[in-house]
Amino acid sequence: MGRSPARRTGPRRGGRVVPVLLALGTVLVTAGAAVAYWRDARPPVTDDQVADVADALDAAGTPTPSARSTPPPPSPSSSPSAITIPARGPGTFVTARADGTTVGTGSRVRRYKVLVEEGIDVRPSAAAAEIADVLADRRGWTRDGVTSFRLVGSGSYDFVVKIATPGTVDRICGAAGLRTRGEVNCSVGTDVVVNLKRWVLGSPEFGGPIHEYRALIVNHEVGHRIGHGHETCPGAGRPAPAMMQQIKGLKGCVANAWPYDRDGEYLGGPSVP
Repeated sequence: MGRSPARRTGPRRGGRVVPVLLALGTVLVTAGAAVAYWRDARPPVTDDQVADVADALDAAGTPTPSARSTPPPPSPSSSPSAITIPARGPGTFVTARADGTTVGTGSRVRRYKVLVEEGIDVRPSAAAAEIADVLADRRGWTRDGVTSFRLVGSGSYDFVVKIATPGTVDRICGAAGLRTRGEVNCSVGTDVVVNLKRWVLGSPEFGGPIHEYRALIVNHEVGHRIGHGHETCPGAGRPAPAMMQQIKGLKGCVANAWPYDRDGEYLGGPSVP
């Protein structure tokens, strides 16, 4: 908050001090307003053990600033003007249709569903297509030669991805004792609960395009679903593992959304107890 300008009690001898005090007061008020604006407009501080979709939240933690001091401008697809982010929705969901296509050649087929909360500006079919593209990518988990994925619209499933408003995320995650505070994702049982705010805006620690951050959300959480734990940075300048909690800071690594590189090498790091 800004300090109030000094109260003028009368002109000083020579008439010079009064204008100086007024100018100083104006500078202080302007600086205070700038600080208040920065405080309100900066990216939200999140913790990283409660939010496991992509990045689990540490309920009491604060992310470490990355080496990048200024986040890049958001892409058009991530702009709040392109997709409205209501504070809360009805808590009911629409299930994306599925054609039964399986991606990957592995013998272990993981069945999954995609649900989108009603009333938000994300079409279930579009969200399902984007998630399916991530799972089909040769840099994704199918590269292990064991895992395949099949989008289903009904019946049994291994996990479900839900995209929901911040208020609905808080309600679902809060029922399991997780504090998402309207800002982050969480994982509850077989449910991957994606906060619409993160789906649209990405993370302040991830400088890539929004579709790459969405790939990180999917790859990180699906990695947990198939048995992978958290990992940390393997060395300065190297790609951050997809199983790293990148929202807490990159620890010298470079932001990365994929578990494998294009040559099939696993982009892992030391495990986190």
